[in-house]
Amino acid sequence: MKLGLIAGNGRFPFLLLDAARAEGLEVVVAAIKEETDTEIDRRAAADRGVKVFWLSLGELSRLIESFHKEGVARAVMAGQVKHKQIFSSIRPDWRLAKLLLNLRTRSTDALLGAVAKVLGGEGIELISSTAFLEPLLAAEGVLTDRAPNEDEQKNIAYGRGVAGAVAGFDIGQTVVVAAQACVAVEAMEGTDATIERAGRLMATLEGDASTLERRLTVVKVAKPNQDMRFDVPVVGQATIDAMIRAGASCLAIESGRTLLFDRETLVAAANRAGIALVASPR
Repeated sequence: MKLGLIAGNGRFPFLLLDAARAEGLEVVVAAIKEETDTEIDRRAAADRGVKVFWLSLGELSRLIESFHKEGVARAVMAGQVKHKQIFSSIRPDWRLAKLLLNLRTRSTDALLGAVAKVLGGEGIELISSTAFLEPLLAAEGVLTDRAPNEDEQKNIAYGRGVAGAVAGFDIGQTVVVAAQACVAVEAMEGTDATIERAGRLMATLEGDASTLERRLTVVKVAKPNQDMRFDVPVVGQATIDAMIRAGASCLAIESGRTLLFDRETLVAAANRAGIALVASPR
């Protein structure tokens, strides 16, 4: 059986590719020119069970035609596609242009949900992006040596309420909190850029009279009605690196609904930096 892999940026596509190949599936990769790491070509060259074709983010018709040609009836999205790309100079083909014209909003859910519907209408079922990667979903509990302290727990409680409300509007899934005040809210820029923006903002307060505690707490949640086929929350080493640069001391995520990449490396880095990482149920 062949699996279609619509590959965005980062390591997610490679992890899913490895997992699918471990189960004996042939994989047809739709690599997005604006996003996918070219390492995917070398992986295909080294594995006869992997085939790659490249397309622009705007080429929805070519995606469908290529999957049909390869006999793909099931596909998965893996890896981020930056939302801001929709507003760039990318030129949509007729099928994507029609889809965009019929959208009431250009939120992530609306866009990807519409694409999934189009694929389904063409006989291509879009399955959960966590397929084959269930072991990478965060387990409930404190994942680092240090648990959140009392102040961080207060930030988490406040941040989860704010993040849940923001995620419900499909704006973003991360907020950064200090002393139970919201410092930054994620929008199109993504989690890591949001954390760094919060760090820059807090740095401007140094030396000034301020009631805000310098240490930041990052809270990342899934959407209230999270569609596990796309835009699943992901945390990797880059997020911990961004927290270290920003002076953040705690990261709170949702268990069972957040993927942790390179868990051992990530947790070790968090421990070295004194960062608390905790996963809680919704």
